[in-house]
Amino acid sequence: MSHATPPTATDTAPSEGVLPDTLARTLRQFRLLEREDKMQALLGWSKKLEPLPERFANLDRAAFTVPECQTRVDIFPERQDDGTIHFYADVNARQSPTVAAVLAITFAAVNDQSPTVTLALPTDFVRLLMQDIGLGARESGLAAMIARLKRFATQSAATVSE
Repeated sequence: MSHATPPTATDTAPSEGVLPDTLARTLRQFRLLEREDKMQALLGWSKKLEPLPERFANLDRAAFTVPECQTRVDIFPERQDDGTIHFYADVNARQSPTVAAVLAITFAAVNDQSPTVTLALPTDFVRLLMQDIGLGARESGLAAMIARLKRFATQSAATVSE
């Protein structure tokens, strides 16, 4: 059985590995696009964010909210019995397509993978993805979302190794 686990306040800095293939491909594609094409690609990705399952509807959202984001974002990590992780997010994709897109791109690479895949995300992943788009004010909150995923992956990896 899988369990949604609220993140803890501790922030660890795990060593980074190799960028997951799907993210490396996406970053290469984004580097080739002009600004307007990048914006359209982000809009397309925002529509791919998996809907939040009903089982999370009644949970206390405080432990899952990313306070650094300008937009209300709740990230629900779930460790599967096989040790893999699956992340869900609750964000209004129509109001915040960039946030939804970054989550969809990231989740496409890390969901249903071992915690090491999430831990391999580079700290500058958001900056690389958002390069030349001109949404610098968003980068802090977006980077905080990635940090939240990595903290849960660190916790999950520690639980598996115990």
